Amino acid sequence: MGKAAKPVPVDELDELIEALAKEKPAGKHDNSWHGVQIGDLESGVKLLGLGRAMQVEAVERLVGRTLAIEKRIREIVEAAGREHNQYTSTPEWKRLSEPRVRFELGLRALLRRKHALAESTVIDLLRWVVESSFTGPYWQPLGGIATAVENLAADAPLGQAATAAVRAAIVRLTPLSQYGDDLRKPLGRLMKLVAGEDAARIDAGEAWSDAALADLAAMAPDRRAAWQALLISCQTAGAGKPSAKWLKAVGPLIEAIGRSDFKARLLRWLPLVDKPRTAPSPRQNAWEPDYDQLIEPHHVDLLRGLAWCAGIEADRDLARALAALALSAYRKIPGKGPRLIALGHAAVAALGMMPGMDAVGQLAILKLKIKFIPAQKEAEKALDVAAAREGLPREEIDELAVPAYGLEEAGRRVETLGDYTAELVVDGPDAHLHWSKDGKALKSAPAAAKKDHSEEVKDLQNAAKDVGKMLTAQRERIEGLFLAQKSWPLTAWRERYLDHPLVGTMARRLVWTFETGGRAVAGAWLDGRLVAADDAALEGLGEETRVSLWHPIDRPVDEVVAWRDWFDRHRVRQPFKQAYREVYVLTDAERNTRVYSNRFAAHVLRQHQYHALCAARGWRNKLRLMVDDTYPASSRDLPGWGLRAEFWVEGAGDRHGTDTTDSGSYLYLTTDQVRFYEVGATQRHAHAGGGGYAPDWRGGDAEPVALDRIPPLVLSEILRDVDLFVGVASVGNDPSWSDGGPDGRYANYWQSYSFGDLTANGKTRKAVLERLIPRLKIAPRCAFSDKFLVVRGDLRTYKIHLGSGNILMEPNDQYLCIVPKRGGEPQGDGVFLPFEGDAVLSIILSKALMLAEDKKITDSTITSQIGRK
Repeated sequence: MGKAAKPVPVDELDELIEALAKEKPAGKHDNSWHGVQIGDLESGVKLLGLGRAMQVEAVERLVGRTLAIEKRIREIVEAAGREHNQYTSTPEWKRLSEPRVRFELGLRALLRRKHALAESTVIDLLRWVVESSFTGPYWQPLGGIATAVENLAADAPLGQAATAAVRAAIVRLTPLSQYGDDLRKPLGRLMKLVAGEDAARIDAGEAWSDAALADLAAMAPDRRAAWQALLISCQTAGAGKPSAKWLKAVGPLIEAIGRSDFKARLLRWLPLVDKPRTAPSPRQNAWEPDYDQLIEPHHVDLLRGLAWCAGIEADRDLARALAALALSAYRKIPGKGPRLIALGHAAVAALGMMPGMDAVGQLAILKLKIKFIPAQKEAEKALDVAAAREGLPREEIDELAVPAYGLEEAGRRVETLGDYTAELVVDGPDAHLHWSKDGKALKSAPAAAKKDHSEEVKDLQNAAKDVGKMLTAQRERIEGLFLAQKSWPLTAWRERYLDHPLVGTMARRLVWTFETGGRAVAGAWLDGRLVAADDAALEGLGEETRVSLWHPIDRPVDEVVAWRDWFDRHRVRQPFKQAYREVYVLTDAERNTRVYSNRFAAHVLRQHQYHALCAARGWRNKLRLMVDDTYPASSRDLPGWGLRAEFWVEGAGDRHGTDTTDSGSYLYLTTDQVRFYEVGATQRHAHAGGGGYAPDWRGGDAEPVALDRIPPLVLSEILRDVDLFVGVASVGNDPSWSDGGPDGRYANYWQSYSFGDLTANGKTRKAVLERLIPRLKIAPRCAFSDKFLVVRGDLRTYKIHLGSGNILMEPNDQYLCIVPKRGGEPQGDGVFLPFEGDAVLSIILSKALMLAEDKKITDSTITSQIGRK
């Protein structure tokens, strides 16, 4: 293209620039500016065809014209008080903004080449960055400008004027961290050009940097110099992966500091990255991110290098600190999303580099705890690296790498520290640390033990925290095995599950299927042996036996009931619903609709709660914003079955600020169909403003898979996921929505959900309560009526809905609002519950126990409603 164009004499260059200023795009995307490149314009082709000397001249003239436009635009913007709608509506704005965009296209293209620009031209380019009303990688070719400065500095040290211009550009760019790597990389290159050689750049104002500066200031000169050598190396290490050369070079720098000092400083600094800025940096408007939660780009560079250094040697404490750093970096903040993606990726990569199983264990936790898809991919890559290094099969590392945390038997670790005994015990979903002396229990860690055995006490306390996190992660992983179609030889299963000190605390509370020679039997762990539902020991298990996780969908009703009786009889609480697991089968209505299910349509969900649930259950979902954009359905890939499940949702409402957050994301969603497609099939999209799902504008559509072709296990588990989304995120669960929410718009929905027909989840709850209630002292006061648990108090009779937990009072069906306490899952007031994870079941039970003795209620917000007839 460039070779075919004719050279343009210098005296014609202004004419070419003028033509560029006026040319309209043609023939691309309906003649809009969307996606237009300089080569799409006739004048742009001529510009690119200029000789090198002419292009240098073109850069000088284009930046001069651009600066003049920027000056006038700045005056217009300021005159309008920076109100977007006001300044963009002025005719002069429109007249100026179009040539500005074309000149930016031209400069972006020309600066991709290494030109020997004059110092004055380079300074003008830096002025453009500083003086523009709209600075950022989408408004200026920052990479090209950095290259121009580097070229200038390559010939001779930057002069005073150029250095001042670079520093001014750095000051202008530094706060704009919302642009991520598009800004951070060129900014880092500019910083490198003017950085001193004797100290890393650390600015006060962040919790971690304040601590680092204080530590450095307190050091002896020789030690401070050693630290600065390491910090400079970390800050200039660059992005991407650390090179082998760099890793080799930093080894002696760490040794010069001393490994113990290096570790101690990192364990002090890294946790502080999670803290907000100590020097607040207020947002200018509601659309900007919360800068107080961000880290300066040059600090990210430095911390990234430190994270890599931490991954060089095996260290349990640093592995834990790196995992915490990754979680902090991936933590989402309004208006931006994940805080510090580059730093999170570096921490994950460092765990992948770190030798030993402690780092692998932290990666296993991260893989299940982080829901940001790019971060999950980084964790997968790090696990690939770790598996190769440790010589473990990659497909099995998730279960082979679960750490034991010093537990010597399933769920128990005992340490003797002087006169005291510490016992770390797994209790259901949590781990607790108990202290005793001479067999007498103590309320907390004794001061003498903390003084004389500080490191051991600290290790035990950290282990208790890690065990709690790992239990949550492993529960999610094991529940995911229902769809994984996985089985193990008996010996491997015992090692990885039944006899594992940590995983065994859950595996011993589940039912497993044992298949030997084509004969399958179900069994569970009881008193040191595997037994059937009638407590008879399982016979004939051996090397040929394969073990898989039992699911009720393909089992006779008698067998399912027998296992429910077994868990009740032995007071074994399952880590998640298994014996009581809901089973969803195809309905006649779904046979009629053939390719979609409306079973969970027309609900109103809290978007952010729904989004978090999707991530926890392995579904992909994008937060819907009130913008001109389209979104694919929430979806979950099922590669083992060749399928993709979709749940169609759309934003609810049309008033920005009322129906959205300040940053524009919808507060609520409405729900529609559940569908299945072949994995990899084209997805339909829906506009953010609603209107239904349709083939994407890029073309292509796919046929959904008929529901009667979906394997029953897959259909049941996917519909169960969707039932969970609705059951947890529906506004119908919220007693404070009894007035119908904003403007009462959802009053009918709230009423129909709160007291409507039971879903499978509600029916399971009813089945559980029908077993439990007869054993309680309130049994004579309770009865079941269709979808309600009816409780007769002394003052009123109450009907507790088994789906929502909401309450009506007889005789006039008056609504009784009782708002549950926020916090963790209620524990059922000491009543045995057969499984963990159903907060509504616990709430219903708590309400029933309280209302049966309604005369004893002292809360005025409740008694005032009960007394009102």
